[in-house]
Amino acid sequence: MDIEREGGCGCGAVRYRVTGEPIFVNNCHCRLCQQQTGSTSVVNAFFESEQIALLQGTLSDHAVTTGSGGQQTIKRCTNCGTAVWSHYPRLGGLGTGLRVGTLDDPGAWTPDAVIFTDSAMPWVAFPEGIPAFATVYNQMELLPPERVARLQAMIERRKAGEG
Repeated sequence: MDIEREGGCGCGAVRYRVTGEPIFVNNCHCRLCQQQTGSTSVVNAFFESEQIALLQGTLSDHAVTTGSGGQQTIKRCTNCGTAVWSHYPRLGGLGTGLRVGTLDDPGAWTPDAVIFTDSAMPWVAFPEGIPAFATVYNQMELLPPERVARLQAMIERRKAGEG
């Protein structure tokens, strides 16, 4: 049986449930993530969108540029503005980058990679044992085969016109 976790926004108006394990988890230190969060970085866990269910509240769409230059749509609580998840251009609406800090248990997953280390604040220390990249990396080369298959399936669905 798949594990279910819940989370929500800062004011409690939005609640969601995520089922299963992420395809991959990134800790991103790009300058845009720093600006968009007001912090040193953000941790995103990527899922097939159907694994995430909004239980209560409403989200608003905010289109912003990603560190790699594409457009993402950040879904924010309409009440308090907390960023809850994003949709990225490569996967459209098929894939969701869940903001791990919004989980009730934000330590549930360890990042697969630390990215955009070249723009990290100079005093940030990166954890041992987690691959770190100056900008982006190829998930297909880093992830185990079963997670690569999930990612590839979403990419193929997107190419076929879904999402």
